[in-house]
Amino acid sequence: MKAENKQKLWEEYSKKRTPQLQEKIIIEYAELVKIVAGRLSMYLGYNVEYDDLVGYGIFGLIDAIDKFDYTKGVKFETYASLRIRGAILDQIRKMDWIPRSIRQKQRKIDQAYQSLEQKNGRIATDEELAEELDIPLDELELWQNQTKVTNLISLEEFLDQGSEGSIEHNLTMSYERPESVVEKQELKELIATTLETLTEKERTVIVLYYYEELTLKEISKILEVSESRISQLHTKALQKMRTKLGKYIEIFLSQ
Repeated sequence: MKAENKQKLWEEYSKKRTPQLQEKIIIEYAELVKIVAGRLSMYLGYNVEYDDLVGYGIFGLIDAIDKFDYTKGVKFETYASLRIRGAILDQIRKMDWIPRSIRQKQRKIDQAYQSLEQKNGRIATDEELAEELDIPLDELELWQNQTKVTNLISLEEFLDQGSEGSIEHNLTMSYERPESVVEKQELKELIATTLETLTEKERTVIVLYYYEELTLKEISKILEVSESRISQLHTKALQKMRTKLGKYIEIFLSQ
């Protein structure tokens, strides 16, 4: 649907919120749910079916449609992506199937990364990380695979950010405040600096996945390695980036 037709649909829906119009909007943006669910599914592996993630995301889309105010100048896709992602992650958290041992391993990895970076002034290699954790390198790789799900990036902090409406407030403020221009520039510079700390392959995966929007399968063909290896590189890169980007990591992932 063309942009002007979408605007007319939103204008009509804002005046008369009928189930028929809502259904039209849901159909129009259903692909967005699939995109968000697809991005999250790489972390969850076989623990949760992709179709289930899409189902959770649809509830987020409906919630976004009901609460969206197009007169504020916020792009619906941006707003809805956060709602969809939030709905999926909220359901994942309610399921609470992540073992405590996995959470503990993630904390140990994070602490080891931070300790080594403070000591060496750079991002640690896998070999250094394994030595710091006092485990064999192959066991570190196993840990990294097991903790993929926790790399949904500070899941509980993101979900617990605030009360109902915090997403609307944050999005609206980002459009209204002059400081947002400075913040965007700071984020841009921080991301550039962070990318420099990654290995060449990790950096390539991040750029192709988040900026070129290629799938892991497509990236695996380009780099001529397995899809599981691409997933490992992505996980390692995000672990490093989380340390550097801090609170900005969610903004980066929602681009």
